[in-house]
Amino acid sequence: MNFSNLFRKKSTKAIVQEGGDGEHSGLSKVLNVKDLTFFGIAAIIGGGTFSAIGNACFSGGPAVVLLYIMCAIACGFTAMCYAEFASRVPVSGSAYTYAYVSFGELFAWIIGWALIMEYSIGNIYIAFSWSGYFTNLLESFHIYLPEWLTINYKSAHAAFETNKGVEGLAAWKNAPIIGGLKIIFDLPAVVINLLITYLVYRGTKESRNFSNIMVYIKLAIILLVIIVGAFYIDIDNWTPFMPNGFGGVMAGVSAVFFAYIGFDAVSTLAEETKNPQRDLPKGMIYSLVICTIVFIVLALVITGMVSYELLGVSDPLAEIFALKGVKWMLFIVSIAAVVAMTSVLLVFQMGQPRIWMTMSRDGLMPKKFAEIHPKYKTPSFATIVTGLVVGIPIFFTDENFVLDFTSIGTLFAFVLVCGGVLMLSPQSETELAERATKGKFRIPYVNSKFIFPLIMIIAVVLIVNYLPTFFSDIINFSDGKMATNIPMLVFLIVCVVMTFLSFTKNLSLIPLLGLVSCCYLLTGMAVSNWMWFGVWLVIGLVFYFIYGYKNSKLNLKA
Repeated sequence: MNFSNLFRKKSTKAIVQEGGDGEHSGLSKVLNVKDLTFFGIAAIIGGGTFSAIGNACFSGGPAVVLLYIMCAIACGFTAMCYAEFASRVPVSGSAYTYAYVSFGELFAWIIGWALIMEYSIGNIYIAFSWSGYFTNLLESFHIYLPEWLTINYKSAHAAFETNKGVEGLAAWKNAPIIGGLKIIFDLPAVVINLLITYLVYRGTKESRNFSNIMVYIKLAIILLVIIVGAFYIDIDNWTPFMPNGFGGVMAGVSAVFFAYIGFDAVSTLAEETKNPQRDLPKGMIYSLVICTIVFIVLALVITGMVSYELLGVSDPLAEIFALKGVKWMLFIVSIAAVVAMTSVLLVFQMGQPRIWMTMSRDGLMPKKFAEIHPKYKTPSFATIVTGLVVGIPIFFTDENFVLDFTSIGTLFAFVLVCGGVLMLSPQSETELAERATKGKFRIPYVNSKFIFPLIMIIAVVLIVNYLPTFFSDIINFSDGKMATNIPMLVFLIVCVVMTFLSFTKNLSLIPLLGLVSCCYLLTGMAVSNWMWFGVWLVIGLVFYFIYGYKNSKLNLKA
């Protein structure tokens, strides 16, 4: 094996030809800026809004709005990097394709493998959350499913072992037994996955229309939640603002960041967009700005209505109105949650098949994954496999594991996208002029030579003044602190290296800030997250070296 072949790159021209005008142009081009913006909103406002926001507020208190702002800034820089790539490489594949252009094949494979966690495995969490709200909605109509059909097996078994949890205990006690095995599974989660898979299989236009309707509904209901909730705000609940310190705020990074990961799903729709080089960047950035405003206002409202200590539940928006006795809002919130999370399932379920389709074109996945349905113009086989990848684990995993697992993979992908922009070759004056005349997005170049080192110096001064023991604590590896301190130590080393490179290489400031901010968010991940991510990465590398390396089109050409 030639080591250099691991980093062989595809040219932008070759990728555009294969994905745009060449043999794989079978997808329907039906999307515009509005559709892409709505797909972004559909993907972002969902499980992170109606479920994960509760645990984030419970951990960080009202100060969780700072974490939303931090994540929004990190995602904002990242979105601009995605937009730059989307303008230069307007094909499906998202961060996978971008890594292939900038870092080479091995990194592209790692990103493609990580994105499976974002789209497919992330949808497992959304399916569980959807099921909870849907079950509540059914109960408001006096329709009750047996407990063993509304909870996953792992949660029911945990309830039995700890003797805690009414639903889990009831499910374990009353579940039918076949062949010595208790039949316990989340039926609504399984059914919604089947329905969404079928809709995505049928076509992009149908999915777009369904998604746009759901976005209108959920934005209207969230606006109603904010307006009604504002009348019940008690400003005393905002004190203390940061009850668990900044560590408590950062502990919610998985939950908060999970709310934002959907914006990059827009980039997987490049080949179904009428003018991707102009419209994709706008769709990503518009959706990110709108959703950030919604998240911050919503976090302030719910932490103002009740104490943060009461928000560590899976359905926080329903909980706050239940505590305030506003029963008519419970029904509306349940409808909004079901609609919101259905739209997230839809967009994520559209994203994963298109990444597999692109990887298949490059020879890194079997050819079957690139198959386009002759009638529906969708990646049919990849869509079915995605449905199975989401559906089967629903029977034996739980939502908490999935949430953390998804966020770390996505942040890792974001870091490489920002780094990829820094490594892109400069465009000629002719190419830049063409992009300007056709309205294509371009990241404004700001020389980081002096600005980034200055930012680092200011950060160090502030830390020394307000957190005098910060640096000594980082290098303290006693009492089991090594596992938690190593990520921060690695981050500080990255900052030093990037400061040196910014001064010597005149790096572009915006992608540099995106890379550093995403690296910082990674320091908030638990040790167990890194361990599982490492296991997932090893499995992916084994598959690559057994199949992908040999069958890569770049390898066959060579």
